[in-house]
Amino acid sequence: MNRLTKYFPFFSIVLVLLQSCYNKQGHEGNIFHYNEFSGIPTLDPAFAKSQATMWPAHQLFNTLVEIDDNLHIVPSIAKSWDISPDRTVYTFHLRTDVFFHDDAAFKNGKGRKMIAADIEYSLYRIIDKQVASPGSWIFNRKVDSIQPFKAIDDSTFQVKLLRPYNPVLGILSMQYCSVVPKEVVAMYGAEFRRHPVGTGPFRFVAWEEGQALVMKRNDNYFEKDSAGIRLPYLDGIKVTFYDSKATEFLLFRQKELEFINDIEASFKDEVLTKSGTLRKSWEGKIALHTSPYLNIEYLGILVDSANDLLSKSPMRHKEIRQAINYGFDRRKMILYLRNSLGTPAESGFVPMGLPSFDSSIVKGYNYNPAKAKQLLASAGYPDGKGLPVIKLLTIAIYADMANFIAKQLEESGIPVQVEVVQKSLLLDMTSNSRAAFFRGSWIADYPDAENYLSVFYSKNPAPPNYTRYNNPAFDNFFERAIAETNDSLRYKLYQQADQVMMNDAPVVPLWYDKAVHLVQPYIKGFFPNALNLLELRYTRLEKR
Repeated sequence: MNRLTKYFPFFSIVLVLLQSCYNKQGHEGNIFHYNEFSGIPTLDPAFAKSQATMWPAHQLFNTLVEIDDNLHIVPSIAKSWDISPDRTVYTFHLRTDVFFHDDAAFKNGKGRKMIAADIEYSLYRIIDKQVASPGSWIFNRKVDSIQPFKAIDDSTFQVKLLRPYNPVLGILSMQYCSVVPKEVVAMYGAEFRRHPVGTGPFRFVAWEEGQALVMKRNDNYFEKDSAGIRLPYLDGIKVTFYDSKATEFLLFRQKELEFINDIEASFKDEVLTKSGTLRKSWEGKIALHTSPYLNIEYLGILVDSANDLLSKSPMRHKEIRQAINYGFDRRKMILYLRNSLGTPAESGFVPMGLPSFDSSIVKGYNYNPAKAKQLLASAGYPDGKGLPVIKLLTIAIYADMANFIAKQLEESGIPVQVEVVQKSLLLDMTSNSRAAFFRGSWIADYPDAENYLSVFYSKNPAPPNYTRYNNPAFDNFFERAIAETNDSLRYKLYQQADQVMMNDAPVVPLWYDKAVHLVQPYIKGFFPNALNLLELRYTRLEKR
């Protein structure tokens, strides 16, 4: 039975729309399948706040600039740009061969040419309070308050800043900044979330929420490869929404999925050795792709002294926060619970993979139970006597990590109680400062340390400042860094800010992540990247 119709009755309709996705022999020839375990809440890029929404947004839309595999800013819709001498005005020169996907909202249903006015509309839409985009913060205190975005003519677009802000190109590469057509958004209103129209390499076909999403090759896509062949190579993409990782892995084994992202704890030991390589029984059957991933896993600690949660909490003492950082073995945790997929976070909050990362300069914490006990005594809790139980909030898939940490901290005299909660509840609690000790992660939106250190900038709300950290010395280094145009000087300021924050210990860094993909051997031109953004423009499916 054909994979597009095997599980979902509604795909009998979709098949009519996907006839060109099949090869001459009549079977499914060039469709890329993946499963989105957590589901997709929206296809509107203004709400692309999670990996689940970023992945389809990257297929359906384009941004002014994008980030290549070497983490460099490169052209996309903008073919070039100029920066004013005072570095506050960025002028983008646009391609003139970019067209929106065909849609009934356009004249005769034919997608029109994208122009600078579309970019102006799209960026203003992000900061429109009525839209309420979760990405509105990306321009806070950065762009001009009167006219930040301006279409000079159809092929020239301008961004005006309040002051020099070096990471602005990285921000403009975010999926939030995808270009959308005003008349389509107006026509569909709130339903634009499930009827997206962009300029990307794939166009929307159908989405049955909770069942599957189908996208088809955009035959009018503007990019070509080095041989002049129009991208993408694939005919389409199908996304399923099985919420069981066991089911996902079974479908992958049966070649129903082209790849799976990350490896769930229940089957990682079946596939991987402790050193993070494929077991011999899997060699030749699947491919393991790994790469540094700009994501840090951590435990956050609320440090807002005005919050009632801290009035009697031992976490208000810096020595206790530092003792927790010293009190467990990150290296053992990564070896046994992650099969070496990740690097113990023994430096700062800024992860490996960024050019400013330097573990010889930014010093974090390693396993030192004697130091942990010394700090406990200094805080007035010798050997942990009298120390109240500390509650650690986490979600189910990280419960094993939390329990490992709690067990080791107990040996150092720090009693920790792990409480597993729903992801939505934890997000609500951390956003509203109702969680004193919690598991978190931070994935880079763009490859600059500013993106990580903004998590601790006192003028930022939660998100991103979930710990409510506030230190004028940190703020000073941070503000100087984002205005600095000399890379080496900016990196030094980032490192100084990171070190100030690590000394105060509002977080417990756990590990610097790796992107891990299990991939079918017939997939070519498909590799993980440091942002773990799903890149399918150059992907091919060879004969199974």
